[in-house]
Amino acid sequence: MTVVPIQYNQMSPKKVIVVGGGAIGAGCAYYLSKSGCDVTILDRDQFGCACSHGNCGLVSMSHVLPLCQPGAVKRVMKAMTQRNSPFRVRPGLRFDLWWWLWQFTRRCNERDMLKSARARAALLASTGELYRDLIETESLDCEWETRGCLFVYQSQQSMNAYAKLDELLRQQFDVGAKRLDDDQLHAFEPALKPGCAAGGFLYEMDANLRPDRLLSSWRQALERRGVVIRDGCEVKSFVRRESGAVAVKTSEGEVSADSFVIATGAWTPMLNRQLGCRVPIQPGKGYSITMPRPEICPAAPMIFQDHKVAVTPMQSGYRLGSTMEFAGYDNTIDRRRLALLRDGASVYLRDDGTQAVEEEWFGWRPMTCDGVPIIDRSPIMDNVFIAAGHNMIGLTLAPSTGKLVAELVTGQATHVDPAMYGLGRS
Repeated sequence: MTVVPIQYNQMSPKKVIVVGGGAIGAGCAYYLSKSGCDVTILDRDQFGCACSHGNCGLVSMSHVLPLCQPGAVKRVMKAMTQRNSPFRVRPGLRFDLWWWLWQFTRRCNERDMLKSARARAALLASTGELYRDLIETESLDCEWETRGCLFVYQSQQSMNAYAKLDELLRQQFDVGAKRLDDDQLHAFEPALKPGCAAGGFLYEMDANLRPDRLLSSWRQALERRGVVIRDGCEVKSFVRRESGAVAVKTSEGEVSADSFVIATGAWTPMLNRQLGCRVPIQPGKGYSITMPRPEICPAAPMIFQDHKVAVTPMQSGYRLGSTMEFAGYDNTIDRRRLALLRDGASVYLRDDGTQAVEEEWFGWRPMTCDGVPIIDRSPIMDNVFIAAGHNMIGLTLAPSTGKLVAELVTGQATHVDPAMYGLGRS
C-alpha cells in the first residue's frame, strides 16, 4: 500500500541520531542509511544486548492477532489464581500499570482485536521479504531458517477453540495454518512425547534465527555502511530550539543532529516528559534458557500454548522462552519463572535439553495495551520520532518498522499507513 507522505516545513534531514541499539534501532539505522542519511546509534549499554539478545528468535509473520482478544481477561484471571502461572502481575500501587491494564481490558473484544490485527498485519506483510533481502544483501550470519512455527495444544478443547481463530486469520488476513491432529502431529514432530497433545497448527510462513548472532552481524553491516555506534552513551534530555530538537544531552556530552529516532523499547516511558507525551508502554518481563541442542531435538520451533512456553531449535543451540510478568523494571532473575519453562517443556518433549544450561536470561518486552507499536512524531518536537512498543514481535517487525521510520524521517511515500501507529489512536 502506498500512502501520500506527510509534508514537513523543513528539508529532509541528513544527520540522524537513533537512540537505542536493539533490533528496532538497528532496523531504523539501516534503512535511514540506505536513504542517504548520516546515522549515529547511541545505546545506554551495549548494542544488541537488551531485549534483542535472548528472545526466542521467532520471525512470526503469523502473529497477526494481539493479546487483547475476547475472553483474554477471563483466561488471565483464571491463570493468576493458579500456582506458578506463566502470567503474573506483582502487587503494588502503580497507577501507570493499573491504567494500562484497564486500557488492555476494554480492548478485549472482537472489534478492537481486529483493528489492532489490521495494523500488525500491514507491517507483517512486508517484513519477511525485507528480512530475506537484508540477509542476502548484507550476508548476515544469523542462522536464518524457514521451518515454520508449530502451535501445540494439549487438550482437544483448546485445539478446537483455536481452530476458530485460525479460520478468522485465514478469512480476514489470508494467514492460515496446516492443521495436524494427534497422529499427524507426532509423525511431523517425533521429538514430542506420544500422547502429550491433541494436535497443533503449523504456520509454514514463519522463520527463526539466532537473535544475538543477528545483532552482531547486523552491527558489522551497519558499520560497513558508515553508521557510527556508540555504546555506553546514555541520552538524558533534548536540546530544543523552536519546534524541534537540535541535539541530545548524553552521559558523554551533547550530540547534534537534524532528526532523532527514539527506539528504546520498554525504557521509552522514561523519556515521557522530554517527549511531551505519555508513551503507553509497560515492561513485560520474559525469560529464556539457552542450551546446546539436545540429542532428540525438535525440527521446527514450537509454542506450547496451554503452558505458554516456546521452544526454538537453532543451528548452534536450543532455547526455551516465554512467561509474562508485570513487575516494573525489576532486574533480578526469579528462578521460579525459569522453572516454569523447564516444567512446561518437559510435559511435551522427549528430551527437554535442560541438563546443560549455557545462559539464563530475562528481558523486558515493550507492551502496548492494544498490541500495536507506536511509530509517530513527538507532539512537541517535529523532528523527533518514536519507534517503540512492539510487544512480543519486535524482532519480527524490525525491518518493516525501520523502513517506515526512514520513509517518515526523509519525507518519502510510506509503504504502510502511519496513522495506524500514531500516539493519538483511540
